[in-house]
Amino acid sequence: MTTKASFAILLALLPVGARAEKTVLRVGYFPNITHAQGIIGSHSSREGRGWFEQRLGPDVTIQWYSFNAGPSAMESVFAGSIDLTYVGPNPALNAYIRSRGEEIRVLAGAAEGGAALVVPGDGRIRQPANFRGRRLATPQLGNTQDVAARAWLKKHGFKITQTGGDVLVVPTANSDQLALFQQGKLDGVWTIEPWVSRLELEAGGRILIDQSDAVTTLLAASVKLLRTRPALAEKFRAAHAELTAWINARPDEARVLVRAGLTAEMRREMPNAIVTSAWRRLRFTDQVSQAQFEALVRDAQDVGYLRDAIPLDRLFSGKP
Repeated sequence: MTTKASFAILLALLPVGARAEKTVLRVGYFPNITHAQGIIGSHSSREGRGWFEQRLGPDVTIQWYSFNAGPSAMESVFAGSIDLTYVGPNPALNAYIRSRGEEIRVLAGAAEGGAALVVPGDGRIRQPANFRGRRLATPQLGNTQDVAARAWLKKHGFKITQTGGDVLVVPTANSDQLALFQQGKLDGVWTIEPWVSRLELEAGGRILIDQSDAVTTLLAASVKLLRTRPALAEKFRAAHAELTAWINARPDEARVLVRAGLTAEMRREMPNAIVTSAWRRLRFTDQVSQAQFEALVRDAQDVGYLRDAIPLDRLFSGKP
């Protein structure tokens, strides 16, 4: 037997995994309707028909990681635990500035709208002045809605600190916000879908501020991924853009998948009425501009989360 033939037999006997080790891509997302692309992606992966896997090829495995809010996702990027993530703009911006532009890049937009300030339906809060001495919840300290809430309160003359001030802003996990709101322990919640609709439909809340045009979600990547596997990052971005177009072309089918994904994630049935209500406030897009971020920089500086801004051109460069 020739050496070539012996090698061929040996190769045939090797396990498939020993012949070619799969590339693992680790992707973050939140169980919120504003992260529809991530929810559909993770749910389709669990179902064995992954949207992204089909477009990235058989040699790529995607591992999905769920987060409650953006700062936690950004810490995971810094720690090297994830490669890409769906995230709100403020945590991405903060991470970019904190790392002096060395760690984070924005690859695409994902969603606009779907964020709101919800107040009790009993009429205790009718105008900004009614918030004095009250408690307002946000998803996490420094996340996009937290910055928006603090900036809005400051513009209306309130003194706000991280631990108190004229209005107590209380960073609270989304799932806890609903229960506390129902118990009358919160006077307002600044959050995103599906929690906005749940606060409305399940807790009798009323929308005071609707951020219909705000950038809610984007797709961010680690600089390390762009440096070591740029082609893979570009394939994921393209698959994300294709999925975004599909969501807009087939909203009814997309809502079914998002509802199924949220139900699996939360281990409880997500009512169709909640998903339908939330969908009306959202616009899915893979576009995002630097100009939209300039306003976010000003708000973050106003509330004391950013001291020194740096040029944002590298954030949108798509390059290491």
